[in-house]
Amino acid sequence: MTTLAELHALMERLGHPVVPAQAPAVPVASRFADGAPYRFEIPSVEGPDVLEAVVAEADRLGVPVARTSQGSGVMMLTDDEIGRMARLGAERGIEVNLFLGPRAAWDTGGQAKLTQAVGAAARGNAMVAACLADALRACSLGIRSLLVGDLGTLDVLRELKADGTLPPNLVLKTSVLMPLTNGPTAAVYERLGATTVNVGTDLTVPHLAEIRAATRLPIDLYLEVPDDQGGFVRFYEAVEIVRAAAPVYLKMGLRNAPNIYPSGGHLGVVPKELGRERVRRAALVQRLIEQLDPELAKPSQTSDLGVPEL
Repeated sequence: MTTLAELHALMERLGHPVVPAQAPAVPVASRFADGAPYRFEIPSVEGPDVLEAVVAEADRLGVPVARTSQGSGVMMLTDDEIGRMARLGAERGIEVNLFLGPRAAWDTGGQAKLTQAVGAAARGNAMVAACLADALRACSLGIRSLLVGDLGTLDVLRELKADGTLPPNLVLKTSVLMPLTNGPTAAVYERLGATTVNVGTDLTVPHLAEIRAATRLPIDLYLEVPDDQGGFVRFYEAVEIVRAAAPVYLKMGLRNAPNIYPSGGHLGVVPKELGRERVRRAALVQRLIEQLDPELAKPSQTSDLGVPEL
């Protein structure tokens, strides 16, 4: 097994030193409650059948999946489907995160058809209300983690948590479609109620360190990025990313994979197979992190997750 330090020493001996990425060892304060600096999140888990496939593959490969997230939205799931996901999440101690409501990219407006920058925005107050309806419904069925794509909706959800309308332990995860590329923006998201923040997919290690300095919230970062978000595969940066961003959720997207939103039975086995492959990618990353920096603790689950409550 060759560690990152040994690889860098080899390059130094060959006359081609690696310029350090300015990411020191992870301090104890910059970790999850269980002491782990990173966890795995499997995105695009669009329903209970996909969740079952992801859990089975995680068991087979020994990958500790802490969180799954869904992109089609609460409105694309039946009560029975949400209930099945909540039960499985509660049984396995996995956070089940569901996207809120309609979005600009699916609406009748034209701007979102031209740029992804506003694709998850809520167009008009009625669309914000639809997001709130999704939040109330999901929480009533046991879900305790929601994916938010609109800044104003995030602030309203914060108010509803504060007045007791929504559970106080509800996780509010910002979407990758809400651009977060610097420290001041991270601080704004935290003030508006975010409890875990999705950052830009193309950020450098120094960028991540700047965001970490601005907030203590967990950072969510695609380590393999869907094509419509850049298509990067950053496996060999994993150690430096964890050191700079911990506590961090490493999200395993897939390059060269179809966009399956909104998902449904018309896609057949595709969502399940994509879910299994995302878990396999996580297994590859876990092996690489353990090889390159054995000091980084293995990820695990703990009580600070938004596990469903039945």
